[in-house]
Amino acid sequence: MLLKNSKRFGFIFLLMLAFVSLYLSGFDQKPKKNVETPASKQLAAFIETLNSGKRAIFRSFIKENYQDKFLAMVPLEEHVNVFSEIYDQSRGYDPGPILKASDTELNGLVRNRLSDQWSELILRVEAAAPYKITGLGIRPASTPSDLPAPQALSSEEAAGELEKFFDKLVEADVFSGSVLVAKDGQPFFKKAYGQASKDCGLANRVDTKFNLGSMNKMFTAVAIGQLIEKGKLHLDDAVSSFLGPDWLKPEFAKKVQIRHLLSHTSGLGSYFNEKFVKSSRLLFRKVDDYKPLLADEKLAFEPGTRWQYSNTGFLLLGAVIEKVTGQTYFDYVRENIYKPAGMINTDSYEMDQVVPNLAIGYAKVFKDDGGYNFRNNLFDHVVKGGPAGGGFSTAEDLMNFSAALRSYKLLTRELTELLMSPKPEINSPNYGYGFSIETDKKLGRIAGHSGGFTGISSDLDMYLDKGYTVVVMSNYGGASNDPVQKIRELLSRIK
Repeated sequence: MLLKNSKRFGFIFLLMLAFVSLYLSGFDQKPKKNVETPASKQLAAFIETLNSGKRAIFRSFIKENYQDKFLAMVPLEEHVNVFSEIYDQSRGYDPGPILKASDTELNGLVRNRLSDQWSELILRVEAAAPYKITGLGIRPASTPSDLPAPQALSSEEAAGELEKFFDKLVEADVFSGSVLVAKDGQPFFKKAYGQASKDCGLANRVDTKFNLGSMNKMFTAVAIGQLIEKGKLHLDDAVSSFLGPDWLKPEFAKKVQIRHLLSHTSGLGSYFNEKFVKSSRLLFRKVDDYKPLLADEKLAFEPGTRWQYSNTGFLLLGAVIEKVTGQTYFDYVRENIYKPAGMINTDSYEMDQVVPNLAIGYAKVFKDDGGYNFRNNLFDHVVKGGPAGGGFSTAEDLMNFSAALRSYKLLTRELTELLMSPKPEINSPNYGYGFSIETDKKLGRIAGHSGGFTGISSDLDMYLDKGYTVVVMSNYGGASNDPVQKIRELLSRIK
């Protein structure tokens, strides 16, 4: 996932700590008897504070109830902004059943008042009075198991429910983008909302190009799969077999294998570091341009022993592709993935060039009086995306990518399944090679990837057992999360 800077966005994604692990659809959420503990009192106070929608109240609560260490993670106003972002996308929460409770930790379900979706709130407090908050997280959750089963739907009825759902989000100005839901390659819901350019009042279209964020990792993984298929590299090859010490220190490059880079089990981190933040974005266009950012890269753990999301890992895969093929990463992917898949509106476009029908990313800047302004992300993001993320595509192109993968047009069946299956043997139970993997009790296996950043929120879900393809692309940060969850709920109800 592309990060604007390590403090601001590292904190937000720590706070929203399970968007990486996605949904709890496989977890039986049986409510437990509500008990009053220091943690439950703080949770109730948090919800009451959030539901006020007032930044002054947010600020007071944070000052009084956050542990000093937690408070000091980022400036106070950044904490307040997180409250504002959560409130904006929910308009408050209605508390639900408790899932887990102790004196210092509480996991409870809450219902989003705007989208009607369920989330799990996780709150931790100190072990002694005054029991200040030491950690806070939120992740999507499935409907509590003790609620009545919802009515079954046809595809047409599900599309009608989606129409009403998106109309509500758009009216609240929390979604701007395009959506496509298909069954066996045939869309039964395809619409666009909001504006691609607020400066010009230009509307989004279904074929508008949206930033992918980290979704480019799928293309990088497929490219590596093609090279494995041709015998030009192997999963157990070390990085040192292809790249010199100007990329990664030899003592690390000898330990890290291709499989570790593909599965985020290398121990490497992210080149979106402080050096990147302080540099001109104009310095970074080619894969080689990022090389200086890796000078201080170290292993956080022995490869294969843990899972840690790594943009650096996929940047190195891009460098390996260039070394093996003698082509630029961009030319290889364009010729061997985009072209055969029919992805005519997908590429790593340069943001200082004119690109027709391209959406600009936007973020809200909240005011204490309850209003907000928008700012664009042009000075936050990369000038040109690459192997780890930042390219552009459309909803229709991503459906074509899904179709090409699932018909084994890009890779053999064996290699396709290898990429889109979990790797628990190297401590990657929910991620394959370049693809997130999960299993839903009703819908079966789901493979795909999401991408997020300021003004970027995109997602591709391929329902491998049911034949569905779901694409949600937005030029508002975080805006795809509730729609993806809602679509999954509706698909589980289709007869």
